[in-house]
Amino acid sequence: MNKYWKLFFIFIALITIGAKYPFEDSPVLTPADEQKTFVLEKGLRIELVAAEPLVQDPVVIQFDEDGRLWVVEMRGYMPDVEGTNENEKIGRISVLEDINGDGLMDKSTVYLDSLVLPRAIALIKGGILVAENQALWECLDTNNDLKADTKTLIDKDYAGGAAPEHSGNGLLRNIDNWYYNAKSRFRYKKIDGKWTRDSTEFRGQWGMSQDDKGRLVYNYNWSQLHGDLVPPNYLSRNKNHSPSSGIDFGYTTDRRVYPIRETPAVNRGYIPGTLDEKNRLLEFTAACSPFVYRENTLPKVYFGNIFVCEPTGNLIKRNKIEEKGLEIMATDPNPGVEFLASTDERFRPVNLATGPSGALYVVDMYKGIMQHKLYETPYLKDQYLKRGLDKFLHKGRIWRIVPESWQPQKAEKLSQLNSEQLVAKLSSSDGWQRDMAQKLLVEKADKSVEKNLENVTKTGNDLAKLHAIYTLEGLGFFSSLSFGEGWDEVKKANRNHNRGALLLQLASDKFIPVSNASLKIFENLIRNDISQKSKYQSLLQKLSINAPIESALQIALSSEPLESQVKFTLLANILNKYGSSPIIKDAAMSSLGKSEFEFLKYLNKSLTWQKQNTDKEIFLEMLTTAIIKNGKAEELSSMLSLINQKPNNWQEKAYMMGLTIQSNNISVPFKLEKEPAILSKKNTKIAEFNKDKLLKMFEYPGHIPTKEIDKDKIVLKPDEQKMFAKGRIQFLNTCAGCHGADGKGIPRFAPKLAGSEWVTGNETRLALLVLHGIEGAIEVGGKKYDAPEILPVMPAHSTVDDASITNILTYIRNEWGNNAGPISKNLVGKTRHTTQGRVQPWKVADLNKHVEGLSDK
Repeated sequence: MNKYWKLFFIFIALITIGAKYPFEDSPVLTPADEQKTFVLEKGLRIELVAAEPLVQDPVVIQFDEDGRLWVVEMRGYMPDVEGTNENEKIGRISVLEDINGDGLMDKSTVYLDSLVLPRAIALIKGGILVAENQALWECLDTNNDLKADTKTLIDKDYAGGAAPEHSGNGLLRNIDNWYYNAKSRFRYKKIDGKWTRDSTEFRGQWGMSQDDKGRLVYNYNWSQLHGDLVPPNYLSRNKNHSPSSGIDFGYTTDRRVYPIRETPAVNRGYIPGTLDEKNRLLEFTAACSPFVYRENTLPKVYFGNIFVCEPTGNLIKRNKIEEKGLEIMATDPNPGVEFLASTDERFRPVNLATGPSGALYVVDMYKGIMQHKLYETPYLKDQYLKRGLDKFLHKGRIWRIVPESWQPQKAEKLSQLNSEQLVAKLSSSDGWQRDMAQKLLVEKADKSVEKNLENVTKTGNDLAKLHAIYTLEGLGFFSSLSFGEGWDEVKKANRNHNRGALLLQLASDKFIPVSNASLKIFENLIRNDISQKSKYQSLLQKLSINAPIESALQIALSSEPLESQVKFTLLANILNKYGSSPIIKDAAMSSLGKSEFEFLKYLNKSLTWQKQNTDKEIFLEMLTTAIIKNGKAEELSSMLSLINQKPNNWQEKAYMMGLTIQSNNISVPFKLEKEPAILSKKNTKIAEFNKDKLLKMFEYPGHIPTKEIDKDKIVLKPDEQKMFAKGRIQFLNTCAGCHGADGKGIPRFAPKLAGSEWVTGNETRLALLVLHGIEGAIEVGGKKYDAPEILPVMPAHSTVDDASITNILTYIRNEWGNNAGPISKNLVGKTRHTTQGRVQPWKVADLNKHVEGLSDK
């Protein structure tokens, strides 16, 4: 066969292959060619660190103390559109090494293989923690050959479910020495040689980070940036109160993304509004792995920024962060242009990290199929097949973003430093160095560095002090039972005294995170050593004088173990000054477990609580709700007596509101010893409506509640009553500032909700209004409202979760004479998805037209 025939057959073969697999839109590029597709902010460059076959299907990375890169390779994830054999044991953990110090990885060692969908790792002494096959394992290397020799089960229930998108992950070692997780209510810590699992607040979906103050940062696929404004496990202490703030705070309502290529292969690409006229994704649909950049390698403008991955849009967004009091706000510094974007559809950024170099590392799974089979729509499956995205498996790249002039340097091996040298690393200006030094010091358990750490707390920079405190805490120096071997009783007493003096000194530090950390540790210490309680009480009283709100928050949280009268005075003063903050209210409630009624009586007599304002009304109502949940009939009987004394006083009205809101949520009436005077037939001090509500709550001689049904009233089912009751508290903290606690609206802010056809009408329209906001003039109850009588725009509440919005809407549709029934449980979530892409508030005409269009379908 001559060369012309050979060329002919090659040409025919290429045509045939092209017809069967039309890859023209999504070709597989070499790393060098993919690098050419990136558009990155000016002044920076992106360069390859590792690629297949050295690494395959990477989803998470971490650098160890010697600069080696540990990679979680989820090789079994979605091998085809059906997820065939997804649970095959082909996942692995690999360790990449840069042998010649040029910044590129030259060697890969498989530390652990034969894994089912591994999803997270944490570096620990002697090995790693691995989240795999829904469980958490400790995998140790006992002979230092970079291969695991043991695999010990820590927690079989770690993941909480089999779906990769909605199972526990993260394993972030926080500054407080606990390991936290996204999509999880668990945290872990090694205590006395054993791994301990503790409950914590639920957070996020995929990936987790922390800022320099140790605040946890996470997100959800539909909302790019959330975080904690209070330390973990405070607001969930009081079982009588459900907090509505402080945890899972939305940093921004901005959901807009700006891809630089067509992105039709997204799960809801067929829904109008998901893609723009150029077939490009409009807003986040797969936000994941938020990362706080705490290093100094990139230019100063990037320090403290939070980066968020969007793999379906082939981009990474940058957020500039600003603190406003207790809240954190994120903004896009360059609207319309992303920090990093690619024209390669297979560029899938799924994780971000940093290491010894201070560069920003990007984990690129480089995979066609991203959506798991459990949530894959027929539309998306067709897109995957049509565009050949189901082909070419087990690729993956890791990239590094650095300044254009940056030159790599060989990583220092921190494992070779002694304890004193590691203490010095706590003063580094780079977050990774400080975190790693703290981790190594705690794991070494070398208590000879106590004096060195104390010196850092006295002479170090602000962040060094903070890490030194938590290193001392991690080494057990702030436990009255942990003084090390060989100490005689005199030395024990002296050291304990010195540590107490150190905490007292640091509690007055000008850097508020240091002061707050000291209070947290002191608080835990006095639980085991009540002899120090008087000093602790005096300390909090002293600090509370002229305390800024950031300090007042921690004082409120740390007041829980105080003597009642001291605690009540502190909390009353803090609430009087900062009670407009929902976080402060929740902090106070968290410290009152089972003493809510005593505090209510204290406030009822307090001179500073006699003047009415909305924030005080809200808090008294929160107290009343907690008293009901506490379930003591004698406390409720006393409350009824209080109301009877001054039934029209603003305080008593707040108590009454709390009681009546909860009345339909009581399954078994409270048994009272005698008839309350306020409920007697002769008493006309309260409205019959309120009296009827209260009569349903109580049983006493001569009265047994009957369940009478109002034929005209929609009766909420028990679970709907709970939604209604939760919705009231959430409404007070989220909506009452504009609409009023009584739903009558507030001039210059917002129109009324009581009797509003917008509230009692079409529930989908109401959900759309809350999710996306509304602007311009609006007519309510026959009256037209417009600026300046109301604000020109009601903002979107897209960062509020589906359950909370459902609770609030159920409440407002059935309060103040409204009688519209509950919101369907899945309605908000469905509405959120079907309007994916909407980034502007509605105008009345547009919203009504949109809803009419839905009813026609």
